[in-house]
Amino acid sequence: MSQSEPKTVLLSPRARPPQELLASDSFLLRRLGMLAKERAIQAFQPTGLSPYHHAVLAALDEEARETQATIADALGYDRSQLVGLLDELETRGLIVRQRDSDDRRRHLVTLTPEGKKTLTTLRGIVNELENGLFSPLDSAERETLHTLLLTLATHHDPRCDSFRVQR
Repeated sequence: MSQSEPKTVLLSPRARPPQELLASDSFLLRRLGMLAKERAIQAFQPTGLSPYHHAVLAALDEEARETQATIADALGYDRSQLVGLLDELETRGLIVRQRDSDDRRRHLVTLTPEGKKTLTTLRGIVNELENGLFSPLDSAERETLHTLLLTLATHHDPRCDSFRVQR
């Protein structure tokens, strides 16, 4: 069974969430978020990387020579957490960190050619995950869902406002 195929599980009525929770949009978002995270961690495992690494590489691909602080702020990561992720990516040769010649306190981070190649692989994994997760929806429904999610994300996290996805 692939990562994208739903598992068929027969549950007793007692094993199902209460109707009150199934009527709650935030409950459903949490459940789907947890499911998406679990599937992503499993799918990324053979690469030795995580969805967090993917996000860093994607941020660097969009805007090279980012500072560590800018990357952490853009992704909403704790700066100390980001340093660990960057250490792992640098050890694998996927990024390079250099002191900023204008401000020696800052490190500039760039994606290496191997990092770009790895990012392409990770994007394929994400695409497969999303296709599996959203397989019950047709393309119009997926676009509507994306628009609604982006509207909510923009409202609650202003960082999302400047980011318009070209799909």
